[in-house]
Amino acid sequence: MSANPFLVPTAELFRHRGARHHVERAGPFPGLGLSASRLTDDDVVVELTLEAQGQTLIANGAATARWLGECRRCLEPTGGELVVELHEVFEPEPVEGETYPLGTDHVDLAPAVREAIALALPLAPLCDEACGGPDPEGHPVGEEAGDDEAEAGGVDGAAADPRWAALDQLRFDR
Repeated sequence: MSANPFLVPTAELFRHRGARHHVERAGPFPGLGLSASRLTDDDVVVELTLEAQGQTLIANGAATARWLGECRRCLEPTGGELVVELHEVFEPEPVEGETYPLGTDHVDLAPAVREAIALALPLAPLCDEACGGPDPEGHPVGEEAGDDEAEAGGVDGAAADPRWAALDQLRFDR
């Protein structure tokens, strides 16, 4: 097997234009992550239907990956599974940002899968929507935090600036 599990031969596919070919591939994407979340060492699983149309190749399907991260509120480890829908076009002369390169007798699905997974990773993961953070009594999160700020007069218990008092009178509900 090739070093790149996402490299798919296309010669047979282009001999029978319009025919659909189902492919399943799995492989790692080491080092793929953002500041607060990253992929695990598990393989990313890709299931696609490839169809040759003229000089282009259309790929439709999904990629599944597992991720790990740090909860933005309590800083405890969290993680989950991503399922990303893929609808990509591969061409011999790709348009940057719109299509991907198509080789003469193969297609490399890795760049499209990598980009889709990277865009789907959570930027600021939460372990649970109801996570209260490390100190829910001292630093409440959610609606309770908004109520406390309103009672205290502003953020962090500071009194509201009197120069902005006129803005409190504005109503936008018509």
